Amino acid sequence: MKVTPHVYQLHIQEDPDLGVMHPGGSNIYFVGDPAEEMVVIDTGEHYRNWTRSILDFYKELGRPTISSILITHGHMDHIGGVDRLQEEMRCSVRCHPKLEKRLAHILDYDIVKKLRSKEVISIGNSTSLLALFTPGHEDDHVSYYLASDSVMFTGDTVLGSSSTAVRDLGQYMRSLEILASYNPSTVCPAHGPVVLRGIKHIRSYITHRQERERQVLAALEKGLVDVYDIVREVYPRNLKRGLRGAAVRNVITHLAKLKEDGRVTETSPSYTLKSHLHTC
Repeated sequence: MKVTPHVYQLHIQEDPDLGVMHPGGSNIYFVGDPAEEMVVIDTGEHYRNWTRSILDFYKELGRPTISSILITHGHMDHIGGVDRLQEEMRCSVRCHPKLEKRLAHILDYDIVKKLRSKEVISIGNSTSLLALFTPGHEDDHVSYYLASDSVMFTGDTVLGSSSTAVRDLGQYMRSLEILASYNPSTVCPAHGPVVLRGIKHIRSYITHRQERERQVLAALEKGLVDVYDIVREVYPRNLKRGLRGAAVRNVITHLAKLKEDGRVTETSPSYTLKSHLHTC
């Protein structure tokens, strides 16, 4: 599907038994001019049928010259097809420096080229992408901004129809602010639908995390000190079983951020509010 003048989306609907963490399926993007040169963003799971779908879409576009495969981060649903696609497209693979060594073991060191923060990636003579280091979901996460079309490719930092798992909440909140600073019209996430009110969607993520932090603080004020008790307090009772682990991890990241901010103390495995702090 053509999303904007320079963005083409392949949507892959996942098996619900395998994709419970990816509501709305997965997306692979081809960016540029099919008559000239393009790049590919992410390579999907290491399922043969996924790779076939991507290569079929590539053929539908006329088998354009692919200058690079750009990786958002090192989770297997983003790098699983990198070897097969690279062999077919005969291009470089670009990634965050922290992912370079791992991908070089899959491919070769002369194929994998690490990105620089805010590096401009030219795509033929038609357009370019800006690489933005956006850690939080993972420390090797990169988002890409297409200024000509006002599109932000957000990987797993911002999804289309759900919240995302976060490893480091402090980093993640700073990354959301980076994305918002470009005021994109469209968000192209790795999972879920493309979002046309891009900046509003990113801001909703910031608001959601701020509200969750307030809920965690309120639970602590009630005297709840165990992570699982806090999860039961702040998440719906009917939360799907497959999402409970993610809920626990998210609460832990909030508590870690609050500890880093000096707002709570930890006596493993419990957290308590510092006595001099009050919420509004």
